[in-house]
Amino acid sequence: MIGRQNSPVPDFRVSAPENARLAATVLLAIMMVSASWLFGWPDWVARGLIAVGLTLVAVAAMMAAQARLRIRARAMATDLLTGFIEKDASPSFVADDDGVIHARNPAAAKRFADAEKETLAGTLRAVLANPSAVLFRLQSRARADGAAQEDVITRRGHVRLSVHQMHGGSFLWRVEDIVERSSTGRNAESIPIPLMTVGRTGAVLFMNEAARSLIGSRVKSLDRLFVDLPVRSGQINTMTTANGPIQAMVVENTRTQGRNELYFLETDGAEGSEGNTTFENLPVPFLKVAPSGEVLSVNKLALALMGVANCNDKKLGQLMEGLGRPMSDWLRDTADGLAPNKSEFLRLSRRDKEVFVQVTLSRAVEDGVTVLIAVLNDATELKTLEAQFVQSQKMQAIGQLAGGVAHDFNNLLTAISGHCDLLLLRHDQGDQDYGDLIQIHENANRAAALVSQLLAFSRKQTLLPEVLDLRDTLSDLTHLLNRLVGEKVTLTLSHDPVMRSIRADKRQLEQVLMNLVVNARDAMPQGGEIRIETEVVSLDRPIERNRATVPAGDWVTVKVLDEGEGIDPDKLQKVFEPFYTTKRTGEGTGLGLSTAYGIIKQTGGYIFVDSIKGSGTEFTLYFPVHNAQVLQAKSAKSKIEDTAPKHGEGVVLLVEDEAPVRAFASRALRLRGYTVLEAESAEDALRTLEDPGLSVDVFVTDVVMPGMDGPSWVREALKTRPDTRVVFVSGYAEGAFGESQPNVPNSVFLPKPFSLNQLTETVHEQLN
Repeated sequence: MIGRQNSPVPDFRVSAPENARLAATVLLAIMMVSASWLFGWPDWVARGLIAVGLTLVAVAAMMAAQARLRIRARAMATDLLTGFIEKDASPSFVADDDGVIHARNPAAAKRFADAEKETLAGTLRAVLANPSAVLFRLQSRARADGAAQEDVITRRGHVRLSVHQMHGGSFLWRVEDIVERSSTGRNAESIPIPLMTVGRTGAVLFMNEAARSLIGSRVKSLDRLFVDLPVRSGQINTMTTANGPIQAMVVENTRTQGRNELYFLETDGAEGSEGNTTFENLPVPFLKVAPSGEVLSVNKLALALMGVANCNDKKLGQLMEGLGRPMSDWLRDTADGLAPNKSEFLRLSRRDKEVFVQVTLSRAVEDGVTVLIAVLNDATELKTLEAQFVQSQKMQAIGQLAGGVAHDFNNLLTAISGHCDLLLLRHDQGDQDYGDLIQIHENANRAAALVSQLLAFSRKQTLLPEVLDLRDTLSDLTHLLNRLVGEKVTLTLSHDPVMRSIRADKRQLEQVLMNLVVNARDAMPQGGEIRIETEVVSLDRPIERNRATVPAGDWVTVKVLDEGEGIDPDKLQKVFEPFYTTKRTGEGTGLGLSTAYGIIKQTGGYIFVDSIKGSGTEFTLYFPVHNAQVLQAKSAKSKIEDTAPKHGEGVVLLVEDEAPVRAFASRALRLRGYTVLEAESAEDALRTLEDPGLSVDVFVTDVVMPGMDGPSWVREALKTRPDTRVVFVSGYAEGAFGESQPNVPNSVFLPKPFSLNQLTETVHEQLN
């Protein structure tokens, strides 16, 4: 390889005549100065010679400086060009006027390692059939215009060859691969069906890998490939390949700019030219459709994918749906060549399961009649993943909305029920207003239960877990469940003889079981049997179901089985979605199973559903087994409660941004004898505590407030008052704060809405 070592760019040298002129000027100056000394010429002649000689020396110095600057500038240009070429991802060569390669970059050395020649034409012969003609044509244009480029179709695809004329007569050549993309925007090389692009004159412009593999080589025109022209679209054509003639089904797709796409599949040639049997056995799901929508023919794979025995007298709109616009418009636009040749995702009209297909519609001409070829591709997995992502986003958004609404309602309910408690302190049962106050109080409690459902759905409710034996829980619930199912339905309980305990909120667990039983009852309008079975299972390894993984370990399962109508397979995956229901309007809200899902997940369990249409449905609940620990400390604490001192002295700093809640809590604590300091924000509370003489025993603070939140200001305050007790209150759940969850010593959590007694008892327990 010719050129500088470690550089793909040859040296630029200052021309020899310039150096000769510089040397001659210096020599002449020396001779003139010497002559003034050697010959006895008059002084004025000697001084003149010396002056001329010095002038020539100055001129020579200026010439040397200019030459040095030119050399430095060319060196900088060389370095810049060298760096650009060396880092270029495309193969680059520097060649002289005769095509001899002076240097090449690493990309060129790697790409043409097997065809390394001294000339550019010899190197590119591995890519171009006649590189000399192309190189001469481009080099001639580069001499005239300074640069030139040309796109050339090769056996490996499109190649862009460009050349730039450099100073000194050298040429910089670049070889760049151009990726051919189909009309759908994907690389045509990835299509498994043989495909070629043909120009107006029958020249083959492009062939994908599948086509080259079938034919055995790349052809330049259709007359070298097909025995009979023109090509008969939708029929069997004879093709010439490297292994001999073959029979192939050919489909022609008309594109813009005078280009056509030919798709062809090899057949056994046993059928006639129309090839109906061959069409049916094509290895790709195909439909032939009239522009009006009637299905003209369909192959076996398409029938299997659509789940039908035949498509006689059916239109495409009856087989699939979900286009978003009339199917007839799409078909008519494609037949007229107005619609872009892109794929559409549609849902098949199947009742056994939900199937999505990617439909690519192409226009073809058979015997002068326009038909449409629909290629189907099963896209169920893709659409399922997309639906799961959308559903997760929707669940998250609705959960945040439900949690926010519940938080605001809890503040309102705290104020309503709290002030109702204050009124009840001044009215006894003989008072005429006592009954109205009780009604307000009970309805406030009902509203609180509704809010807890919203929080359960968003998994932000406050649970009160306790150790439960499911046999006792179901036994207490049996009477109510029997009343719910009615006389036509029989309720049967079956328990594992060796039952293990679980830890859950009893009230919420009862709500889940009642919801499942009511749904089972509604699924059997003619009556039947509902079975509730409990069992202890030990998993040796994790099990995966419905995108959830149940870890190995001991679990208590509860199964609720019915003999009802069952759930359609395409609806089974949606039963836990909020507001989704299979019941008629007015018979269900669609929140029951989504609420149950939230409760079970917050408890640390799992819920799954299995159903067979017409045979019944089975819901399975997994609860982790509770490892019983010694609870003597709690028992001792409960015994000491009776001897604890009564309400009395103590200073409480109450921090609450909601004025009605703050007013109720302040009055409730003062009625029990406490001294209450009020603050409407965390900043006000910290300013109050700046007084070193102020003694505070308990902080009662909201968690979520404008500005600084509750845990943040409490941590700041405890730096100077480390022994102060804390009561956090919030309309959210205790475990719904993530990283901001209160992690403060000597603190307890009181969920909203709370009653007068709950607030005062909590403060009392903290003080004592």
